[in-house]
Amino acid sequence: MAEEFDVVVVGGGPGGYAAALYGAAAGLRIAVVEKDKVGGTCLHRGCIPAKEFLETASVYRQVSNAKEFGVNTDAPSIDFSVSQARKQRVIDGQWKGLQTLMKRRKITTVAGTGRLAQGRTVKVSDGSELKGTHVILATGSSPKTIPGFAVDGRVVLTSDEFLELDHLPATAAVIGGGAIGCEFASTMADLGVKVTVLEVLPKILPGCDRDVAEVVVRSFKKRGIDVRTGVTDLAHQPGDQGTTLTFGQGESLQVDMIVLSVGRRPLSDDLFLEGVGVEVDERGFVRVDESLRTSEEGVYAVGDLISVASGIHPALAHVGFAEGMQVIKQILGEPAPPIDYLNVPWCIYTHPEVAFVGLSQEAAVEAGYSVIAKKDKFVGNGRAAILGDTDGLVKVIAEKGPDGKAGRILGVHMVGPWVTEQLGQGYLAVNWEATASEVAALIQPHPTLSEVFGETMLSLTGRGLHT
Repeated sequence: MAEEFDVVVVGGGPGGYAAALYGAAAGLRIAVVEKDKVGGTCLHRGCIPAKEFLETASVYRQVSNAKEFGVNTDAPSIDFSVSQARKQRVIDGQWKGLQTLMKRRKITTVAGTGRLAQGRTVKVSDGSELKGTHVILATGSSPKTIPGFAVDGRVVLTSDEFLELDHLPATAAVIGGGAIGCEFASTMADLGVKVTVLEVLPKILPGCDRDVAEVVVRSFKKRGIDVRTGVTDLAHQPGDQGTTLTFGQGESLQVDMIVLSVGRRPLSDDLFLEGVGVEVDERGFVRVDESLRTSEEGVYAVGDLISVASGIHPALAHVGFAEGMQVIKQILGEPAPPIDYLNVPWCIYTHPEVAFVGLSQEAAVEAGYSVIAKKDKFVGNGRAAILGDTDGLVKVIAEKGPDGKAGRILGVHMVGPWVTEQLGQGYLAVNWEATASEVAALIQPHPTLSEVFGETMLSLTGRGLHT
């Protein structure tokens, strides 16, 4: 007989474990089926390890520039195996903490691969069966590859293999100029690798406001990163050492390593047993409605696994958190408004960092808004000058009112020092539909980096202090 639960969650990544923790806190009896370790890609092969390496790069930059602050040090060198070991300690600490929290909340964790059968029954590869009054599918995603670039873990790598490296190559090409690809490029370049970014689209960081993306491109070029956009006809020929990339009209590039960063695919293969009516689209994503319900009664899906009706679904860990909690609220009969995917926060941890929420200026105009946009640079900010990190800007897009003045805030876009930690007030401004004058009236502490956000808001009202 199958063991019965209020909720059975298939997958222990951000969406899955958030649902489990939130539901258990409300008194629901929860089981989580996880084939590897709870925490998912984010903790073990994504967000956390990638940012640990980015922090290694940040420390290296600071030590390299220490003389500017009167701190005399020898020229730094990199032992990437030490950073790799530190990365693993960070992951293990987070993982053990998560396991402890799940045990404390009496969540049953079953090790194995779960497959959904009829009647909201989950059959696990260890032979056990779990039956849920509700089932949440949260199996996540894996890195995509491209034809002709077989992953061997030595010359051709995805993010999974890259994050396990204990040494860095002398030269590398990153195929894909999105958030993940640019983070890897930024990390390697700061640690002495000669990096080329190859992107098929006209610009890197698609989805970012153009002014923001241009700041990143300029910074990359100053640090020796070669950014190629509009790249076509990619192929490579491995040699005794590394490989030769060919692309475009006869261009070639010799590198030690290729890092593929071309997106992710949903892990829906073999997820469903015969007779289960969950609808899957042509790309393998599970179709859900705005309430995250699948076409099977009582079965929900969250995270990287899903396709939403709007066609806009950010593959972000914090979106998975929000979706997991939203499903539990519905199960509990609590108010659970649909997630507004257009207005979720985005953070990209390159140097300089990027953070944004809401519409870019281009997207706002395309959507039919009449807009007013203002931007203010970090170069005039006292705290940025103290840090010695003044590249970047804050740009705010507001809807133009009938009186010609800036009204509701439509988008906040930042690039520069520690902007991933500054986005909170921009997120609140966009999602609470605040106006420029309302936000401009708020007091920004001094001296802080967040003053640039405040100055941009003042500029929107026509009364900027320093602009």
